[in-house]
Amino acid sequence: MAKKSEEALVVMEEKPAKAITLEDLPGIGAVTADKLRKAGYVDFEKIAAASPYELEEVADLGIETAKKAIAAARDSLEMGYETADTILERRKSIRRITTGSKSLDDLIGGGIETMAITEAYGKFSSGKSQVGFQLAVNSQKPVEQGGLGEDTGVLFIDTESTFRPERIRQLAETSGLDPEKVLKNIHVAKAINSDHQMILVDKAEEMVRKHNIKLVIIDSLTSHFRSDYVGRGALGERQQKLNKHVHQLQRLADQFNLAVYITNQVMDNPGLMFGDPTTPVGGHVLAHAATYRLYFRKGKEEKRIARLIDSPSLPEGECIFKVKAEGVGD
Repeated sequence: MAKKSEEALVVMEEKPAKAITLEDLPGIGAVTADKLRKAGYVDFEKIAAASPYELEEVADLGIETAKKAIAAARDSLEMGYETADTILERRKSIRRITTGSKSLDDLIGGGIETMAITEAYGKFSSGKSQVGFQLAVNSQKPVEQGGLGEDTGVLFIDTESTFRPERIRQLAETSGLDPEKVLKNIHVAKAINSDHQMILVDKAEEMVRKHNIKLVIIDSLTSHFRSDYVGRGALGERQQKLNKHVHQLQRLADQFNLAVYITNQVMDNPGLMFGDPTTPVGGHVLAHAATYRLYFRKGKEEKRIARLIDSPSLPEGECIFKVKAEGVGD
């Protein structure tokens, strides 16, 4: 009897088998798994990063069932603590895209970084969109020239009707690239409002997998949020949705090792008596979400001044670059 009791205890202490497919997750049957896949939740990484309320909405799951499924997905991925040297080793896979200006690249540590969100804010004509156009082209250069490879795809979400394929062609020709191939690798969507903008990012994963997307550009991130939510009464809802939006962008960056470049509008702070009153839209939500935060100002003629406002590893600083017909340069 004692021997049987010991064997039973051993069986009870054995850990349950790790899930392999979505159907292996607790509470997930074939029908629910099919709903999840159709909604873009095709692997454990997406399930593990989701909130219970997301799964409830897309697959009609109960909150408690969704929590159990998410926990099981995280256990299967062994999500938890890891040593800093492991993280350092993983960060060796990070790559950078040249902006076209060596001084601007040096300011942000060598170029626009993958697995990160880089925000550029400033007044109109400060060079934000031009840097975005240049990155869309430069990302398709060979790695040794500061790109990510000729087969690199780009997602460009246009919220202000500023995307110009003619400018992309001009920059590609100047860079010595095939303009037709460069244009075909840039997938553009025009967001009609903030909800549509969020849907475009939520559904971007399929495009990322299909077209080897390594750069996502949103020009600008806050334009529609600013017009759709007017007045102090709508501020809380706006910030909540904006927070969810930028976190989804960071998930894409982390999961697929891609770069995210966003432009942001500004407003004047009337309460500031001295100094530059220019303040980026989005408040603390966007300030905390952006990995690198740049402030662009227009100088004389073609000159632009970039100031690094925030970075997890670099000091504040400034540089001067130029926006010319040939593109962004020193």
